Amino acid sequence: MTFHLTAGEIPELDELLSLYASVDWTAYTRDPEALARALRQSSFVWTTRSNGGKLVGLVRGLSDDVSILFVQDILVSPDWQRRGVGRALMGAVLDHYAHVMQTALLTDDGSEQRAFYESLGFGNTRNLGLNAFYRANMQTNS
Repeated sequence: MTFHLTAGEIPELDELLSLYASVDWTAYTRDPEALARALRQSSFVWTTRSNGGKLVGLVRGLSDDVSILFVQDILVSPDWQRRGVGRALMGAVLDHYAHVMQTALLTDDGSEQRAFYESLGFGNTRNLGLNAFYRANMQTNS
């Protein structure tokens, strides 16, 4: 199966919820309107769809288009993982923002995530003698 990539598309809310739920990102699916607002307010959104039109991947983030690019979400439907979808999404972002001085993202500390991002030229700040700091204001509903 093949897929196609589109820049600037904001998918319908039901499609977004289905994609985010497929990878168990419940922090997003708990508040659908906040998810929709987050995508609308992102600096960039790229999507991938199957040839049949199904939403199978998405990347979004923020940038000042000069010094920083922050990739907030990159997700691929489990049925489409390991088919080049994530690499195509990140490639589109990295190509478009190649002139930006720094690219940053936060991700899980799994070996698959590390291998994926390292294959795209990302380094862990631990290996650079740097520290990355963050403050999360996430509310959880048990």
